Amino acid sequence: MSSHHIVRDKQEPALLIANGEACSFELLGQLLEWNPLVVVLDSAIWRVLDLGIKVDVLLGDFDEAAAGRGGIDLDAIRAQQYPLDIVHAPDQNKTDLDKGIEYLIERGFPAVNIVWATGRRADHTLTNMTNIVRYKNQIRIVMIDDHSKIFPLVGRFEKWYEAGTPLSLIPVGTVTGYSSTGLKYDLQDATLTLGHFTSSSNEAAQDGFVRIEAQTGDLLVMECWD
Repeated sequence: MSSHHIVRDKQEPALLIANGEACSFELLGQLLEWNPLVVVLDSAIWRVLDLGIKVDVLLGDFDEAAAGRGGIDLDAIRAQQYPLDIVHAPDQNKTDLDKGIEYLIERGFPAVNIVWATGRRADHTLTNMTNIVRYKNQIRIVMIDDHSKIFPLVGRFEKWYEAGTPLSLIPVGTVTGYSSTGLKYDLQDATLTLGHFTSSSNEAAQDGFVRIEAQTGDLLVMECWD
């Protein structure tokens, strides 16, 4: 699984590896085949190296809480990974995932796939899932694990699905003017509010296009499978 350098001109999404629950070996391998750049957040580096993945960028604050195995030994990591860009990002007011996304925006990447960002600690999962909406107009983000694909709604969403495909529409805060067509439970000009009224556990009504839009607010689209 060491090679991922099929595309190097930023036409494909970068891959950002966080430190939540690992996805399957098969899913990770598929993503690596189509990613021009692999960024690993500091707390995940040893887990990634154990898998033999070629890393392009190691990013983080490299504090004791993220060290593991007695510390972040940058020389030891460099010995296993060359070339490797090491980016020190000490801002404690941002999560490691925020720093990774902002790094890719600054580098001009148009899109990113994020893995290992869900599972394990519930607070990290919730924060990672909801924080991606703040970057929705700067970079295309897809958060992927073995059970779901999560991305923020940007403008009008339209995609063809097979009948019965599970879809959940989860507002981050309040969303107004939510409308959908092609779902089993369609809504028109509805207001969704996290913790009160969402469109969770919905599904495609039949083979065909599903269309989703909203007037205000931030909405997460979740393609789910068991």
